[in-house]
Amino acid sequence: MIKFEKENGIAVIKLNRPEKRNALHPILINEFKEKLNEIELDKNIKVLIITGQGDSFCSGADLDYLNQLRNFSTIDNEKDIKSIAGLFLHLYHFPKPTIAAVNGPAIAGGCGLATVCDFIVADELNAKFGYTEVKIGFIPAVVSIFLIKKIGEGKTKHLMLTGELIDSWKAYEMGLANYLSKKPLEESFNLANRLLENSDISMEMTKKMITAISLLNVDEAVNYCIELNVISRSSEDFLKGLMQFLNKK
Repeated sequence: MIKFEKENGIAVIKLNRPEKRNALHPILINEFKEKLNEIELDKNIKVLIITGQGDSFCSGADLDYLNQLRNFSTIDNEKDIKSIAGLFLHLYHFPKPTIAAVNGPAIAGGCGLATVCDFIVADELNAKFGYTEVKIGFIPAVVSIFLIKKIGEGKTKHLMLTGELIDSWKAYEMGLANYLSKKPLEESFNLANRLLENSDISMEMTKKMITAISLLNVDEAVNYCIELNVISRSSEDFLKGLMQFLNKK
């Protein structure tokens, strides 16, 4: 249910259910997790791009699968929710930069999938974003954590309480989308190539730092960052980069 390719340090995971608007399904989620594990261990891959096959990025949960939820027990529901939560957490903590090339509608869980990525490049004409769970008596519980971190509590309330769909320009104004493009996948590759110029060790440490300091008070955060700086100054990437910088001067 996913396609995968890699080239010159950049990996692409493409949701491959265009006939279902790339809706999330337990099999797709498991395939996605397995591929993330492979990419994480592949030292030749530096950046990950996620996109959808066809005209949609991801329409959220599969309708046929949603119909089965009526017969789920509490244990079944907990297991199901933990599965998708595990995917979101893996992406959020992924050590390599992640880019969502949102080529069309990203709805509910599909919007959550884009939200947990480091960058969103949205199709300026065709992308749509929305957390529509409240319209069917559901709540966007897990994804709310990541959306609040990305755009703040007030804007999250607006999106999640109204359940309205917003276009790419509104998503950009709200800080949800980072870039707009008529060719989001191409622009995502341009961004990925710029990231390839950076130290992958530094980017990994920076991602961990940003996540960690949000959970610490100011004094704890400063001490944590001091330790990180000491470690980074001992890295081969820093010593090499410092020499290159000084030689340019």
